[in-house]
Amino acid sequence: MGALVPVPESGGVVLTGSVSLRSQPWLAEHAVFGTALLPGTAFVEMSLRAGAEAGTPVVRELVLEAPLLVPDHGEVRLHVSVSGTDESGCRTLVVRSRTDEEWTVHARGVLASETVDEPVLPPMAWPPVGVEPVDVSALYEEFGAAGYDYGPLFQGVRAVWRTAGEVFAEVELPQDGGDGFSIHPALLDAALHSLVLLDPDADGVGEPRLPFSWAGVSLVSSGATVLRVRIAEVGGGAVSLSATDATGRPVVSVESLALRAVSPEQLRAGQQNLYRLE
Repeated sequence: MGALVPVPESGGVVLTGSVSLRSQPWLAEHAVFGTALLPGTAFVEMSLRAGAEAGTPVVRELVLEAPLLVPDHGEVRLHVSVSGTDESGCRTLVVRSRTDEEWTVHARGVLASETVDEPVLPPMAWPPVGVEPVDVSALYEEFGAAGYDYGPLFQGVRAVWRTAGEVFAEVELPQDGGDGFSIHPALLDAALHSLVLLDPDADGVGEPRLPFSWAGVSLVSSGATVLRVRIAEVGGGAVSLSATDATGRPVVSVESLALRAVSPEQLRAGQQNLYRLE
């Protein structure tokens, strides 16, 4: 997001930018069924940035309505609008993209100034006491067989431990991951990869699922390249997430995250909207 404009009438802000494989070649390392997708965690990063600029840094709610497909050539223009505050002090957020003359809404959310609940952070003792280590040596081979195509930047899981209803993971962003993010989308995306190991009875990675609904996302500190992650079931198929850096300092927490399955047909249908005459 390279530009910000205040909206005097409402007290909101508008942020604009663009994504392309030329400007952000690392996005090619996040693909599903052979299609490069902007990670759902990138929408979280944009929302956190917009909220911080507007004085409402907590993403109380963020629902992803449509994936953003990154074309092989050209760029996709981004538009993030934040409204003025309502009676409760919250703001609404809408993330749109534009190719040619058509706008697509990808996400809608609500921004607030403070969280509701304090997250349960990963334990200071690391690895955690009384948990079962999980072999992750073939994890990304299993992801590839299921339809995920993660490049080196997104292959961040280093170790995983598990107990009833909880999974703990250590994830790392490679040194050449780049700067300029509050929390790098590839690092937060890798933190979600251990989700597939939450159920000890699950048969492999399963069908691809994408983040759909986030709630209570709060960023405490920026610039982390290593995360100690705790993911726990919260009911209804959703999970909570909290993470610290390697010293135990809190980094980010998510009260609730739900994911939805995606099929090759759904991605192909969305991809046709990006075809155009040049």
